[in-house]
Amino acid sequence: MPAKKYITWVAVAFVAFYVISQPDGAARSVESAATGLASAADSLATFVNGIA
Repeated sequence: MPAKKYITWVAVAFVAFYVISQPDGAARSVESAATGLASAADSLATFVNGIA
């Protein structure tokens, strides 16, 4: 499984490089992901409440 380990390290290095070189873009990406997760959770809650 060394290939999986190398791919993981490359992904971590890419994320670190992106955060260091583009902090504003990284912040927007995290904010967008958080907004999407919150929206999905709200939709799931609405669905579950609609079942009951």
